[in-house]
Amino acid sequence: MNKTIPFVLLAVVWLAGCDQDRTETMTTTEPEAIAEQPEPPVAERRDQVVSAPGGDRVDPWYWLRDDERADPDVLGYLEAENAYEEAMQAHLSGLREQLVEELRDRIAEEDSTVPRFDRGYWYYTRFEKGHEYPIHARRKGNLDAQEEILLNVNEMAETEDFYQVGGWDVSMDGQRLAWLEDTVGRRQHRLMIKEIDSGEIVDTGITGVSSLAWSADNDVLYYVENEPETLRSWRVRRYRVGEGGAGELVYQEDDTAFYTRVSRTKSNEFNFIYLRSTVASEMHVVDASATDAEFEVFYPRERDHEYAADHLGGHWIIRTNHQAPNFRIMKVGVDDHADRDAWEDVIAHDEDIFIHEFDAMESFLAVGERSEGLRRIRIHDWESGRSELLDFEEPAYAAFLGANPDQTAATLRYVYTSMTTPDSTWELDVASGERTLLKRNEVPGGFDSEDYVTRREWAGARDGTRVPVSILHHRDTPLDGTAPLYQYAYGSYGHSSDPTFSTGRLSLVDRGFVFAIAHIRGGQEMGRHWYDDGRMLNKINTFTDFVDVTRHLVDGGLVDADRVFAMGGSAGGLLMGAVINMAPEYYRGVVAHVPFVDVVTTMLDESIPLTTNEYDEWGNPVDPEYYEYMLSYSPYDNVREQDYPAMLVTTGLWDSQVQYWEPAKWVAKLRAKKTDDNPLLLHTNMSAGHGGTSGRFRRLEQTAAEYAFILDLAGLK
Repeated sequence: MNKTIPFVLLAVVWLAGCDQDRTETMTTTEPEAIAEQPEPPVAERRDQVVSAPGGDRVDPWYWLRDDERADPDVLGYLEAENAYEEAMQAHLSGLREQLVEELRDRIAEEDSTVPRFDRGYWYYTRFEKGHEYPIHARRKGNLDAQEEILLNVNEMAETEDFYQVGGWDVSMDGQRLAWLEDTVGRRQHRLMIKEIDSGEIVDTGITGVSSLAWSADNDVLYYVENEPETLRSWRVRRYRVGEGGAGELVYQEDDTAFYTRVSRTKSNEFNFIYLRSTVASEMHVVDASATDAEFEVFYPRERDHEYAADHLGGHWIIRTNHQAPNFRIMKVGVDDHADRDAWEDVIAHDEDIFIHEFDAMESFLAVGERSEGLRRIRIHDWESGRSELLDFEEPAYAAFLGANPDQTAATLRYVYTSMTTPDSTWELDVASGERTLLKRNEVPGGFDSEDYVTRREWAGARDGTRVPVSILHHRDTPLDGTAPLYQYAYGSYGHSSDPTFSTGRLSLVDRGFVFAIAHIRGGQEMGRHWYDDGRMLNKINTFTDFVDVTRHLVDGGLVDADRVFAMGGSAGGLLMGAVINMAPEYYRGVVAHVPFVDVVTTMLDESIPLTTNEYDEWGNPVDPEYYEYMLSYSPYDNVREQDYPAMLVTTGLWDSQVQYWEPAKWVAKLRAKKTDDNPLLLHTNMSAGHGGTSGRFRRLEQTAAEYAFILDLAGLK
């Protein structure tokens, strides 16, 4: 095709032009008029056939895929979209600055986590005033001892546009620190080691690492190496400090449906390899002190059997869904783990309770579970066999197990939060039942939880299913149909969207918004069936649930039907794309962050990261039945000539989870098809990946841009 005008030059032409006919008079529900509307970028069409057993499709914007991120046409187009987005949002610059300031004002600049005691040291993470990144530190023996700084991420990030520590572990003798660093945002980490006493840092030169764990031999480290093309975590290596090279290969996972991780039991007596697909898992274990031994399979993998185990004394404690869709807790003697007939129930399966996690302590077992969509905590006494739930008073909340590294402790740490209660770390004396608040996250700027109201709703889905909804609003905002709505959901991978606290969303709620979390199918809020009813050939339930929650809130007279906004990211961005194809009339504006929108083409390409692992989430489009079903909802494939809401779409050039070209192609097709004049904006972060900008303050600019976009459309600028 002809390339007579480079995209970078086209950007100048587009931004210089204006269309007076497109300028509208602002009303209370319309965005502020822009005096000179620039023309949006128009991506060239270059038809390419995408073949599949189910049929061929023509993709005019396939060329926007550049695996090397170096094609000048592609980069020029993305830069042109960024310039257009900035021009269209220029009238909101003052509001964006104001939002950044108030978002920052709600962050405690000098802050620290509650110290946790582990193997003779108190570990904690703290922030210093004015600095973007954390400092990981410890004190030996007691909190009055001299501080040892393990990692000052501010210093490490000084010369980088993006910097993130992907994980770290201290050797058993406390003398060495290993960590993973990412300077691009693609999550392909570099393995680094520090001699803590001397401060000497060793760059191993090993890259593409996703997890690590020290053995009991303080010279030996296990790490997971990613496959270089698909980025799938697949090989485990045993690295000996000082020997150089990549280390000995001890395991390779050849089933492309499985991801690989290494870790260590809470007892520190075993290292393990954890292998997980969507519907199955498998553990391999080895004595942490036997660094020349081979890993042993804990229990052989079976389709539809997921399990995970931790070591406690003479037993393994196991979370398993064997004949238990919502999981149960079992135990087995330390040498009998491969004999499932020897596994004994500790907490039996309950069809109304989903078990998420556990902490196995010497005197008790703490279980994180979910019922009626709410996360809660159960304490099981080993001696008596009695189990009791911790009581909480709010109608919508979440309680999670905290950091409990010491199995001999008689206390349990947990975190409680709600949409009106900042994250609060509590310590429970299990014997007496006494609870002590160790820390409640500070929210500067005059925050008072009494100014806000949280409530629970149940929306009726079109098939009769009751869908829980968590709502937050200011006490002065009536739920009488006059307030705008910002509705969020995710709804995939069994990930549940809990009603937790956010300082950011207060900027919307304080301005009169109602914020709602729709706990739609595809998550596990209501148990394993909630996930199964929202994946594979049931995926459309995820999208219709979201629309039906909106309809419930509007038809119930709770929110303003003309000012309904929606937001989702990643697989939640897929949700946004499907919803606006199905029911665009319900939404005034939509924000889609790093959206997974080109479902069929991506799932046909096994070279793309994540694809093969996700056939049991979405289906394999090589199968005609799944091809047709996925094609029926894929946002990119279902864009058509109709009016769409105003939209803000974001992506990251280095995204390894959802490649940047999916949202770029989607926006290009929407521009060609949509019949409205509503804003359609694409912003590509050219130096970040799936998680966006690094740094606790820098990322506020992204949030401010999102909120300014929504507030403008709602007439609340």
